[in-house]
Amino acid sequence: MDDRDVAAAPPSVQPSDDPTQTNVDARSASREHVTAAMSGPAPGFGSGPSVEEPQKPQEPQEPREPPPSAQLPTAARARAQASNSATRSSTTAPVPGRAPAPVPGHEQPALRVPHFVAPSSYLRFKASHGSAMAAAAPEPISNPSPPSSPSPLDKDQRQGLKAIRDFLKVRTSYDVLPLSFRLIVMDTNLLIKKTLNILIQNSIVSAPVWDSQRGRFAGILTATDYINVIQYYCQFPDEMSKLDQFRLSSLRDIERAIGATPIETVSVHPSRPLYEACRRMLKTRARRIPLVDVDDETGKETVISVITQYRILKFIAVNNEHNTVMLKKTVRDIGLGTYSNLATLHMDDTVLDAVHLMVDRNISCVPIVDSKNRVLNAFEAVDVIPCLRGGAYEELDDSIGEALCKRPEDSPGIYTCGEGDRLDSLFDTIRKSRVHRLIVIDDDNKLRGVISLSDILKYVLVHGEEDSPQQ
Repeated sequence: MDDRDVAAAPPSVQPSDDPTQTNVDARSASREHVTAAMSGPAPGFGSGPSVEEPQKPQEPQEPREPPPSAQLPTAARARAQASNSATRSSTTAPVPGRAPAPVPGHEQPALRVPHFVAPSSYLRFKASHGSAMAAAAPEPISNPSPPSSPSPLDKDQRQGLKAIRDFLKVRTSYDVLPLSFRLIVMDTNLLIKKTLNILIQNSIVSAPVWDSQRGRFAGILTATDYINVIQYYCQFPDEMSKLDQFRLSSLRDIERAIGATPIETVSVHPSRPLYEACRRMLKTRARRIPLVDVDDETGKETVISVITQYRILKFIAVNNEHNTVMLKKTVRDIGLGTYSNLATLHMDDTVLDAVHLMVDRNISCVPIVDSKNRVLNAFEAVDVIPCLRGGAYEELDDSIGEALCKRPEDSPGIYTCGEGDRLDSLFDTIRKSRVHRLIVIDDDNKLRGVISLSDILKYVLVHGEEDSPQQ
């Protein structure tokens, strides 16, 4: 989902380029320096390595409007924006670099926020603007070639996928890491309430968990864990007074009480092939995986960093552009994404409605639509975190529209594509922008489906292979 997983580098550290923005071969000389900086005692909170992702470099992007939270800091400004947008053309065609004219959602009197929160950008530009996310017209249906004589398009697709897999097998997980970073590691003795403030203050949405008593890695703290706490509160309201005293070590008890899946404890050694880390992520359905090193003499573990699906796909997009351009089959042709039984909500539904729906469907994102099924935005699991600031569980009755206005100012909003867009254009978008998923829409901005990063990674790794993901 989701991957604002890394805090910016501290003032004492000079911001470095994103490692995926330069060829990985040029980074070998910097490893000894990074390894030395990350060495030290086993991490507890405030000790040892402390990182999540590097400071975001300036990446070439198409010009766009500021994200919703930057446009809508107050109800007054939001209403002013809504009034201004009403005076513009009401065309539904996407405008390059700008969000489309807002579409009213369900009417609700005396809302403190607008009835909609416009996405920061729709990336379905016209081909004349040079964007890879061109709204390509559906390709004419032709008679399929017999298996013995695949079309040139099929050959290019297979060749591109094979080249990317070969690349992942000769690169290590270490190669994905930035040149300088800091890692936020949460000790299991920390109060859950305090961990919320730490995540918000550092603009991150997940962190490795460290068991200081056992001296080993204990899992990843994500938005899902806070959703489990919410479910516990709903099922056992009499326990509400004890929530402020719950520690990270209590998460296991909470999971057992509500019948939830335990937190992910999968990890990989940083020197192992990146392909192995990707396959392990697919097998466990993890969206991020910690890199854990083990001292050969003492047997002690050290959390080096965390890599996410987004970072891996961006690493592929930047260093394999000559291979990704060969992936010219459309989203429709390769069946990428989910298109049936889609869960949706409206702007005036509550945050708690969204939480329950995500738990029931085992999903991390719910598209937000209007009465005509036109996409307005998407509510993600990480959007729950700002709603719980200071343990404000009572604010879960706020509307989704209000919750989306609490997003950080650097929130990228949502990205969309059409079923006629090609896989190479999706990789180009990932290379240029911070993308966590794509909402598939038609020419009228109506919801068609959802493409997750897991869908893309799975297709790249296993399409055409007979074996299933293995460790």
